[in-house]
Amino acid sequence: MAQERAGATTFLGNPLTLIGPELKAGDPAPDFTLTSNDLKPVRLSDSAGKVRLISVVPSLDTPVCDQQSRRFNQEASGLGDGVVVLTVSADLPFAQKRWCGAAEADQVQTLSDHQEMSFGASYGTLVKELRLNSRAIFVVDAAGSLRHVEYVKEIASHPDYDAALAAARDAV
Repeated sequence: MAQERAGATTFLGNPLTLIGPELKAGDPAPDFTLTSNDLKPVRLSDSAGKVRLISVVPSLDTPVCDQQSRRFNQEASGLGDGVVVLTVSADLPFAQKRWCGAAEADQVQTLSDHQEMSFGASYGTLVKELRLNSRAIFVVDAAGSLRHVEYVKEIASHPDYDAALAAARDAV
C-alpha cells in the first residue's frame, strides 16, 4: 500500500492527503512513464545525461499553474542545452497541447500523468482527495539524483522559482 501523508498539502487552507514518499535532495529520482502531447510514452531515462527541471502543477487551466508554466517556459532558453524543462500535470495530453499553443510554450515539454497517476505516486505529489498532482518542483541532475525538491505547502501558492532555477544551473 502506498504511503499516505495526511495534511501534507493544503488547498485554500483545507488540508489534503498526499500519496507517495516525501522525496529529498540526494535521493535517486524515480523513473516514470508519462504521456506526451502526441500520445507517446516519455520516461525520465529518455533525457538521461541532462539536468531535468520538473515543474508539477495540478492543471494548466488554472491561473497559478498557467503562470508557473509560462515562467519556466520563459526561463528555459536561458538554462542552456544541458537542461530539459518538463511540466507534469494530470491534464489530458490534448488539453496540454492546446495550452502550449495558446501560451506559445515551446521551451517546455508538457507531460500527462492522467492515465495511471504513477508519477504522482512515485514522487509523492498525488492528492488523494482530488486525483490531481499537488504543486512541486524537482531538479534531477544528469546522473539521476534529486538536487532540489520543493513541495509547495499551499497548492494555490507559487513555488520558489529562483531556488529551482539556481539549482538547475548549479547542476549543469
